[in-house]
Amino acid sequence: HIVWLVIAFFTGGAFIFYFHDAPTLAEGFPKGEAPLTAYFFGAILTFTTYTLAGVMREQVCTYMCPWPRIQGALTDEHALNVTYRYDRGEPRGAHRKAESWDNRGDCIDCNQCVQVCPMGIDIRDGAQLECIHCALCIDACDGMMKRVGRPVGLIAYDTDKAVDARARGEHASYRIIRPRVVLYGVLIVLISALMAYGLSTRGSFEVNVLNDRSPPFIRLSDGSIRNGYTLKLVNKLSEPREMSLSIEGVPNMTVNVIGIEASGDAPIILPVAPYGVDRYRILVAAPEPSDATSERLTFILSDRDSGEEHIGAASFQHPGAP
Repeated sequence: HIVWLVIAFFTGGAFIFYFHDAPTLAEGFPKGEAPLTAYFFGAILTFTTYTLAGVMREQVCTYMCPWPRIQGALTDEHALNVTYRYDRGEPRGAHRKAESWDNRGDCIDCNQCVQVCPMGIDIRDGAQLECIHCALCIDACDGMMKRVGRPVGLIAYDTDKAVDARARGEHASYRIIRPRVVLYGVLIVLISALMAYGLSTRGSFEVNVLNDRSPPFIRLSDGSIRNGYTLKLVNKLSEPREMSLSIEGVPNMTVNVIGIEASGDAPIILPVAPYGVDRYRILVAAPEPSDATSERLTFILSDRDSGEEHIGAASFQHPGAP
């Protein structure tokens, strides 16, 4: 059980590395320096993995995994599945050396196919929901056939239609190209194209702008209205970058980025760490508008080297705004 728990941590609990900086977390986790959330969710993921893989085991495949239901919907009588060829194996029964094979099947009822099955099913009973098509029964049966001097392939990849045809003494035929195959092939190509397009066109950084909620604005001593924002920049590249920030939308506004000095009309430069998330506190002040509507601010971030540009939007709140 200790070994199972260790394996469960490295296979299930390790998902916490998706939600923190992985190198920093890997260094601080064994020292007790990681965030409390990392230990909490690491323990939950480890325990659930241990329970599902170490205790429930095949019950997970039978009752919880959606794949058997999907597999049953995708296949038909012409689909190649792990199949017991009953036309050749029946009638089954024990066989002694030097006994005749006449009027009997090749299956010697050794139950090796059942013994090696991780789900504990008997493939000779036909297609079953629990079968994961690992083909271990094929290997076990082929080994036994060689030992008793019979041809291999008593259990093999075959179709229900072909087995039924041979059982009736007819010629077995296989239909590789059929409407179901064409439909699934087209769907796979379309989905793959969409995924490739999404990966090739996605940006190398993200921009998110959050308004301050409490208070939504502040009236300064000179009568102007100031709003506060949190700008979050996500850098997906492995090298540090510099982003040029410009804000549009409200006339006669002044912009102050906490911790960043800006001079005159020069663009505001924000450094961004590699593979990191940087947050900046931004204060925007402007004379109070005469109308009662809130105004929109546009935050334009541009990479100084590549020119890649992303835009974030936020509202400028004031006393007359709804």
